[in-house]
Amino acid sequence: QVQLVESGGGLVQAGGSLRLSCAASGSIFSINRMGWYRQAPGKQRELVAVITSGGSTNYADSVKGRFTISRDNAKNTVYLQMNSLKPEDTAVYYCNAYVTRLVTDTKISADDYWGQGTQVTVSS
Repeated sequence: QVQLVESGGGLVQAGGSLRLSCAASGSIFSINRMGWYRQAPGKQRELVAVITSGGSTNYADSVKGRFTISRDNAKNTVYLQMNSLKPEDTAVYYCNAYVTRLVTDTKISADDYWGQGTQVTVSS
């Protein structure tokens, strides 16, 4: 199986910065898309940023210019640098990865995997 472990959340004042990390481990053959989603209380989970294995990125309009997603393919790790944080960025942030696993010598399986979530709280 595959595990995603997030770190880096916490409490920060408005205007501050945080850096989230998410490391994937397990029976990984390759990872295509990696990304970050967030869910605030009473709201649906939403895309924050995504990055492909080739480095192409996409951001939610609400975070463009403030957040930067990056990845280290050798370490199967994705990062989210969050600057100029606002109270409305408060949410549980989830790591996501589309992983291809080598199930047998001749069979592969591709699935979405999620981390357990890390709380980000921005105080005004």
